[in-house]
Parts: sequence; structure tokens; C-alpha cells
Amino acid sequence: MKKLKNIYIILFSLSIAFFGCQENDYQFGEVTSPTNITITAEIVGADDINPYGDGSGTVNFTTVADNASSYVYYFDGVASASPSGILSNRFSKVGVNTYTVVVKANGTGGVSSTKTLDVEVYSSFSDVDSENMLSGANVGDSKKWYWQANVDLHVGLGPVEDDYGNGEFAYEAWWNGIKAWDTEKSCMYDNEFVFTRTANGLTFEQTAGPAFVPGTYAGFIGVDGDQCHDDTVATNMFGVKTVAFSPSTSKAALEGTYNNEEYTGTTFEIGDGGFMGWFVGSGTYDIISISNDELIVRVIEDPSTGTGAAWYHKFTSTKPVQGSDYVYNTLVWEDNFDTDGAPDATNWTYDLGAGGWGNNELQTYTNDSENVIVEGGALKIIAKADGNGGYTSARLKSQGLQKFTYGRVEVKAKLPASQGTWPAIWMLGSNFPTVGWPACGEIDIMEQTGADKNTTLGTCHWFDLGTNAKASYGETTAVSNASTEFHLYTLEWTDSAIKIYLDDAPFYELANNSDLPFNADFFFILNIAMGGTLGGTIDAAFTEDSMEIDYIKVYQ
Repeated sequence: MKKLKNIYIILFSLSIAFFGCQENDYQFGEVTSPTNITITAEIVGADDINPYGDGSGTVNFTTVADNASSYVYYFDGVASASPSGILSNRFSKVGVNTYTVVVKANGTGGVSSTKTLDVEVYSSFSDVDSENMLSGANVGDSKKWYWQANVDLHVGLGPVEDDYGNGEFAYEAWWNGIKAWDTEKSCMYDNEFVFTRTANGLTFEQTAGPAFVPGTYAGFIGVDGDQCHDDTVATNMFGVKTVAFSPSTSKAALEGTYNNEEYTGTTFEIGDGGFMGWFVGSGTYDIISISNDELIVRVIEDPSTGTGAAWYHKFTSTKPVQGSDYVYNTLVWEDNFDTDGAPDATNWTYDLGAGGWGNNELQTYTNDSENVIVEGGALKIIAKADGNGGYTSARLKSQGLQKFTYGRVEVKAKLPASQGTWPAIWMLGSNFPTVGWPACGEIDIMEQTGADKNTTLGTCHWFDLGTNAKASYGETTAVSNASTEFHLYTLEWTDSAIKIYLDDAPFYELANNSDLPFNADFFFILNIAMGGTLGGTIDAAFTEDSMEIDYIKVYQ
């Protein structure tokens, strides 16, 4: 990407027009219109040799007026608020161009007065390639950008000063980098950022989604961190903003190569408080790498203090779809329950009997067709009242028939609606008969309590060697129409992580390691319990209810 980085020539000539606008307000006291508006414009670096500036393209504006409470500057019709009247603007359109800057001074009672200043600006800095890739090459072109949420490290915290260091790109050494589809950050994944090519350069607008405020910055503005906020926190979040380009000073932007992309050495600044979804008090971004499909940038948190962190962000021009980047995609086993009658005996056997099953459950498990049957393209597990104050149900398992180490498991299921039913889709370690529970390990892909049919649970249980005690970790997520519609319950299980999804949206992740039992064969269990630990109180009017399984598939 070729660019001249050192000459912005700014020539301004005054063509001043003054007019006042008054709106009488008889309810709120005296109405005062600002008067005696004075605008001064300082061209940064101007001297006898370079009367039009040092090439940065920056002009420092100062406006004062009698009876004014605040000011708004308009550059090419785009507003930049300045309560003090002091504002810097960088003009970046290549060549000599005349811009009419409008300043509005706000008075009391809603009245205001305006004054205009013509600034004639010459700029030789350009990064045409970056501008074209951000927005498009022609006037009127627009391009939308999104968080690259489907890849690891789409947000990371890195060094501020030595952001290159030791000959290795700092991006590779980000600490606290977040994983793909991070649950905590999911509130921002609907963000949409639009760059538009105009006759005078680029504009920016956030058209969808809230602002995420990291914990490192939240203290500066007195809000809760590591969560999303609306525009009451970032009051200038929405609206069309100007975009100015300048040379970057970031080592990561200037040196080396990354993914065979050329470093741009360019910084862009979003005006009037604009920013790309991650609110840290700055809208100035070093371009680390850019292509038609991917944008990697760095923004310095709260740069006015000199103590902020450096955040590295990855964006894409194609909005990612959750669930499209699973690790395992080769189908190795499935049961689609296409043959009516008893479940396939090469895949399924049964646990039978009563006894509470360690959880004070009230059902007796059978293999009768009244409790388990394949019918109409689905496996149906049916819990029933037996007419004598008890209940029957079924508990299928693939133990000794089908077992797997690692993979993606998909189960499409419709759950019972009745109070007191406890449906579960889960897995046990195949060494259960020899080591027992919880040493064998347990992965609960889906459980639902008897009292809350709008929530699903994902949980893992194991025996912790460090504490010599049972350990578990679980998370919940909301599910609607679980008993009237089929939903997809998914496990992706690797040697490094156990992740659980509802309808391809992740809500659970446990780091896996060699000290845990989740690195050997596991088998499946499908069942409905009645009452017990999670089933709770059974509806006195209960007669029967069912869990239907459309299919179960394993990918590796």
C-alpha cells in the first residue's frame, strides 16, 4: 500500500456569515441568544516555509461567544459536539479542497446562533487501498463490518508501547484473548459498523447493537464493567461520524508481515465520540492488517491518561453464523430413528428397575413399548403414572454398543412439559463399572428441572484429585417452546475444552486437561426421571408425558 505520509497543507480563507435563531420559551425563564461569536483556527505546524501546516492535516479550532453554554461543529454536515468550544479536526481528502465549517453556539431556552468558516485544505497523505477496502472505491459505496466472533482472539489485550517486540507480532502474544463466541461478549455480536464513501472522504456509523465496556475501563466512567451498555453510557455512540486518516506510530502497524498481509502504517480516527463497539474512551484505531474480508486494529484505552491498555480487535465483512466453525465435521455415527418399533438393539440397551437411582427418583424404568418406542421418525421415551401412586419410564444407554472419545454430538429433541419430569441427555465414562461415579466422569448435554421448563442445564461432574472430593461445573440458558418444538442440543468435546450449545449458540465451556476423566471413551444415556433431586414435586394430576428424539449424531 503506497502512500505519502508527510504533507498536509491547509489554507483557510474566511468567508464568515452570521445569523441567529431564536425560539421563545415563556415557561422556563429568560431566553438568551449567543452573540459575538469568534472562531479561531490554528493550523498545526504552520511556519514561513510551510504556511499551510506540517503535513498532519490537523486544525485546532477554538470558538467563544457571549451567553453560550456549549458548541457543535459541523464538518460536511456531520456534527462533532464540543462543550468547551475547543476541537481538533484532521482533514484527509487528497488535494486542495475547500470545506465550510459551521459552528453552532447553544444558548439558553433552546436558542442558538451559528457562524461559518471556510477552510481551504491541501492533503497529500492517503491510503487509498485501506479506504477502498473499508468502504468501497466509488462515491456512495458502503460496506458493513462485524466482530469476527467465530474465531479465537477476536478481542485481546496487548502491550501499549512495545507492541511488536522481539521480532514477533504482538497479536500472537495477546493475553486475556477471548475465545470464539465468548458467552460474556455475546451481547455485542449483533454490532454492525458501516463505512461509507462520500465525495469528501469516509464516514462511519454504528447501525446495530450496544457498546461493550471492559472492566479495565469501566472505573473511569463509573459503570459496571465486562458487560454491554446502551447509548446512555456512550452518548455519542450512534449517528454518522467523519473518518480521518493519518500515519500510524504503532510498531505492529509499521513492521513485519502477518498472514501474508502488508502492514498499512495507517491510523483512522472516528470523529464525534464514535467507536467500533468496544467503549474505551477512544475512537482512534491503528490498522494492523486489512483486506476486503478482514480488519485487524488496535485502540488505546483512555489515551488522555497515558495509563490505558491496548486492545486488539478483529472484524470481518461477512457476519459470522454461530455454530458454523465446529472442530469436528465428519459424521461417524448416527441414529435417525427411522424404523418403527423397538429402538435399534445394535445401538441401545436399557437400565431397568426402581430404587431411586441415587437421586430419590420415583420412577421404575422398563423396556416396555408403553415407555419406549420408535414411532413416526422419532424415539419416544414416555413417563407414565401407573395408577397405583407410582410411575414408569425408560432409560436407554449405548453402553457396550456405541462409545466415543472426543467429537461433536448433536441431539435434536422435544422435552416433556409436565411439572416433576426430569429429562436428560447425557454421557458416562465407559469405565463406570470399574471405577464408579464420579471418577468415571459425567457430561450432561441437556437436563431440565421439573419446576422450570424454560431453562436447560449443561453440567460436568468428576472426582477432583486435588481436593479428594466430587466436583462439578454447570451453566444454564433459556429455552422457549422446549416442549412444543424440537431444539438442537450440541456437545463439542476436545482434549482442551468441553463446550455445550443450544441451537448452535454456546452457553457452556469447561477447560479440559489430562487430570480430568474426559479423555477416554464415554457412552450415551437418554431418560426421563420423575421427581427426585431435579425433578422436584410431581403434578398431582400427572398422567403421562414424553421426550422425543428426532436424531442423535456424532461427528469427529
